[in-house]
Amino acid sequence: MEKLIITAAITGAELDKTKCPVLPITPEEQAQAAKEAVEAGASVIHLHVRDEKGKPSQNLQHFKSSVEAIRRACKGNEPIIQFSTGGAVGEKIENRIAPLTLKPDMASFNLGTINFGEEVFVNTFSDMRALNEALQKSGVIPEFEIYDAGHLDNLKKLIREGIVRAPYHCQFVLGVPGALSGEISALNYLVQHLPENSHWAVAGIGKYELPLAVHAIAMGGHVRVGLEDNIFYSKGIPAKSNAQLVERIARIAKELDRPVASVSEARKMLLS
Repeated sequence: MEKLIITAAITGAELDKTKCPVLPITPEEQAQAAKEAVEAGASVIHLHVRDEKGKPSQNLQHFKSSVEAIRRACKGNEPIIQFSTGGAVGEKIENRIAPLTLKPDMASFNLGTINFGEEVFVNTFSDMRALNEALQKSGVIPEFEIYDAGHLDNLKKLIREGIVRAPYHCQFVLGVPGALSGEISALNYLVQHLPENSHWAVAGIGKYELPLAVHAIAMGGHVRVGLEDNIFYSKGIPAKSNAQLVERIARIAKELDRPVASVSEARKMLLS
């Protein structure tokens, strides 16, 4: 098996400090969270940013401030920085893709429209093509976000059209209310139907985070954890930090004899 790449989704766009007091939202808080996550075993930081009032933002300056703070804090061992192009639900595609001009290492590529709790997260094929054009123009590597089984079919459609090229870095985001559940059977189905030349990872939402992560480690996939996806360490017990969630995955991987990739190793696996 490949060494395990751990992604830390440190902030997200849905939570605030009233629900999660330890959520990092300022550039300084995000830098400290990223540093701790990398030291615990993460090699990728999935990044949403906030404005001065703590609201989700796709503003270039907000991304720039957080990236610079993270790189300073992690100097000498700078993680792969992966921008979210999802933003907050309802954000227009032109705003979602604007930060790509900053040329992060990677960025998320959402593959379809879903119900997202009580809201609708819209990703039309027109949106996807605009996103792909922006990624190619900026030289940013996509990570394909798959929330539902049909999203794999959408990816294969884009492959047939020649829109996207291998290798395909796929992230299964499972357990979002309104999309595919986080049951192990759902993960198995998705893995079995991946296109050739794919890497895959899984992010389980809420209670699905840990069981899906353990199965991914054993199956040869990679893992995303973090406060964006789950604010609890165990039932009824809040997580103390992103690093605590990363550290647990690194510990379990060691017990399962699956070495964790360093930042430099993850860079070779994802960016070469």
